[in-house]
Amino acid sequence: MARFAEMSLKGRVMSDPKLTMEVPPQVRDFAVKSVDQAERAILSFMESASKSVAMVPSPMNDAAQQALAITEKNLKATFEHARKLMNAKDIKEVMQLQTEFLRNQFGIATEQSKQMIGGIASPGGDVAKE
Repeated sequence: MARFAEMSLKGRVMSDPKLTMEVPPQVRDFAVKSVDQAERAILSFMESASKSVAMVPSPMNDAAQQALAITEKNLKATFEHARKLMNAKDIKEVMQLQTEFLRNQFGIATEQSKQMIGGIASPGGDVAKE
């Protein structure tokens, strides 16, 4: 059923000129600058958080640093995705980019979850021991 709806929507996107996107260059430039500014602010925050975690001795320090590194990687991927979306030519491309991003992020999240669980449960990171 979902596959039929996707195919039906794709057909409409290709044939419906109203679903193309005409974004004025000024709006696109503003969006690019906004994403760049937001990325710098978030990454600055993440850098400060990482330094704070490193300064405070804690049994969970390794896990906290790993979580911050994973979060930073995910944020970078999200900002890259936002840039791709801003350059999309039509709704079909937006849908394609979004589908690809979500599939990719799901796989990455699965791997990151395994890393976190493995890091916490491993002998060097055994929470129960510490």
